[in-house]
Amino acid sequence: MPVLSNAEGPAPTPPPAPPDDIPFLRFAPVPVRSRRDGWTPELQFRFVLALARGAGVDEAARSLGRSRQGAYALRQREGAEGFAAAWDGAAEFARGARGAAAGLPLGFGQSAIETVLVPRTYRGRLIGFTQREDLTGAMARLRRLDRLAERIEAQEQGRARAASARPAPFRRTAGGR
Repeated sequence: MPVLSNAEGPAPTPPPAPPDDIPFLRFAPVPVRSRRDGWTPELQFRFVLALARGAGVDEAARSLGRSRQGAYALRQREGAEGFAAAWDGAAEFARGARGAAAGLPLGFGQSAIETVLVPRTYRGRLIGFTQREDLTGAMARLRRLDRLAERIEAQEQGRARAASARPAPFRRTAGGR
């Protein structure tokens, strides 16, 4: 008679495809052994996403049930070049978004934040232009990151509901029945 068990959970679903205009979310995850408490490719993706949304390293790691030290150790592993580049890109993106929201000067390579020339007139005549920062592109990217994070959270909640709906594994009692 076959032994019934539901020890195998549902197959992990890959994270949703990131938007094309956010290149740091397209990275090769660090190859790691499969562990219950390890950094799966999905957790690595969610960590980088949390960094891009403005969380610090400690906050992003804690939100995933991992430690800051574990995140830094993963970054230092062999084969983690893509993860480290994504980490740096996400941190730079978050810094740029925070700086733009605070009215700080723009840094190099911030393509989501554009400079717009606004015409200045005096008594109906054009006297010059004023430079203003247009945050529309940056805000659109942040909204897309938020929607992506919400989809990932919804998938996780769906998996948790499915796992709680499964019956407990069959166990033998001390009496053999």
